[in-house]
Amino acid sequence: MYGLYVVTERWQNRGHVDVVRAAIAGGAKTIQLRDKEMCVRDLLSTAHEIRELSAASGVVFLVNDRLDVALAAQADGVHLGQSDLPVGAARRALRGYERRRFIVGVSVASVEDARQAVADGADYLAVSPVFATSTKPDVGDAVGLPRLTAIRSAVSLPLVGIGGISADNVADVIRAGADGAAVVSAVTRADDMEAAARKLAAIIEEAKHTRKR
Repeated sequence: MYGLYVVTERWQNRGHVDVVRAAIAGGAKTIQLRDKEMCVRDLLSTAHEIRELSAASGVVFLVNDRLDVALAAQADGVHLGQSDLPVGAARRALRGYERRRFIVGVSVASVEDARQAVADGADYLAVSPVFATSTKPDVGDAVGLPRLTAIRSAVSLPLVGIGGISADNVADVIRAGADGAAVVSAVTRADDMEAAARKLAAIIEEAKHTRKR
């Protein structure tokens, strides 16, 4: 799942499912459904649609924030922020459900956040925001590539960079230690979403390949 990771948004006449179809066609390995304004019934209906698409293509499907929606839609997991349900509480709530592997990811901005998330049972960490971003104005100041590298040195869990990532800087994110890169507007607001996803996916894979040399 640690390559191109696309977080959905509704943009102009594009809905979440439109974004998902294009992202999958362009080579995304992970999809995260994110909508802070949609009512729960509509969010669940959308999640079911995305679950069908992701299952058919083998792409990992996560729901942002809402553990209940993720479980009801049989998503692969949930992504939690620092102000959401704590990872430990999510793990306790999942007892009895985990007949299959359920992924819990968490956003972190510091080495301390990262170590706590590891202790609480997170499966992966999203270092956020790497660069300044207007897509998610509530996430705080950019942490920068040096912070990502410091977190990489401190923990062994897979890392995904998110925040202000584009085709121009995504290779730097991978070289700094990330296993994948999450994007929103770089795909959702592109003229050709599929082409944008394909370009990002290719840059990520090339950066991972050259880093291993």
